[in-house]
Amino acid sequence: MERKELICIGCPLGCNLTVEMDGGQVVSVNGNTCKRGDDYARKELTDPRRIVTSTVPVAGGNLPVVSVKTASDIPKGKIRECLCALKGVTLTAPVQIGDVIVENVADTGVDVIATKSISDER
Repeated sequence: MERKELICIGCPLGCNLTVEMDGGQVVSVNGNTCKRGDDYARKELTDPRRIVTSTVPVAGGNLPVVSVKTASDIPKGKIRECLCALKGVTLTAPVQIGDVIVENVADTGVDVIATKSISDER
């Protein structure tokens, strides 16, 4: 049996979690004060995922870049591929919050969306 120690990021409490694993499977989670801690530990140790945030250049906008993020979490191993897919993207103003910037980024089934509106320079 293998023991892992984590600090939960599921809520602001930051509980110290102790996870017992057997052959890559989570057997037990201790130290959490809410269900989110149990869910976080199981997901983090078996299928770690992250929301990716970045910026993309905007031509002709009132700001030079727009903030973007993945619409939901993607596998941690796909982060570099996601950022590489954004590297060559340049948008033209206007951009609206929620606009899809890249569909199905890195074949994850998740879109990258704008998190801010950028108007044109007029």
